[in-house]
Amino acid sequence: MTGWTEYTLALAIFVASHFLPRIGGLRDRLIGAVGRRVYFSAYGFLSLTLLVWVIVAAGRAPYVELWPQAPWTRWMPNIAMPIATVLVFCGFGLRNPYTLGGKRDAIIDPDHPGFAAVSRHPLFLALALWAGAHLVPNGDLAHVILFGSFTIMALVAMPAFDTKARRTLGPEATAFFKDTAILSLSPFFDQTWVLENARLLAIRTIIGLLIWAAALHLHDLMIGVSPFPF
Repeated sequence: MTGWTEYTLALAIFVASHFLPRIGGLRDRLIGAVGRRVYFSAYGFLSLTLLVWVIVAAGRAPYVELWPQAPWTRWMPNIAMPIATVLVFCGFGLRNPYTLGGKRDAIIDPDHPGFAAVSRHPLFLALALWAGAHLVPNGDLAHVILFGSFTIMALVAMPAFDTKARRTLGPEATAFFKDTAILSLSPFFDQTWVLENARLLAIRTIIGLLIWAAALHLHDLMIGVSPFPF
């Protein structure tokens, strides 16, 4: 495929994969047939595969420069991505059903919010970091469309999910939002919170950093572009 064809097709299929399952109750029927764990594992793998395709297709699209790539701009994703991968692994199974990756059957306990005290939307923050940091060094039209869209989507999704939580929780929402945050480092200075969450946080942080290191060194092979700023 030449020109913009592959990129347009990849974007269209990626977007469709996120909306079609919601039409006519298809997602609920599939969950009923194979189970929630199998469905979301398969759906996550499909989404990741399609995302890689979109990124690769963006690199193959015609190059239309909007701003040049300065050498310092490559530091942006290298600084942001370790944080983003840790946020991803700390966000899976979050005790907040009103966010991406949160446990749908979680019972919200404001006194024990877990990682939600640091961020109640860690996966959306990770998405915004990934896309925003990659937007800086990629000033061509195809990548600006790609990373700009993901950045905006992630930033808009957080208040949208918060609105849904407030509407659903009713009076209980006040306590929940008081003890959680979009992003806060204060829990790391709370001895009680640290003692309660340190072990799981350490394990997920190590896994996140290992995945980041692997992705960094496989970036050239998988995406076709070296991520190193030197």
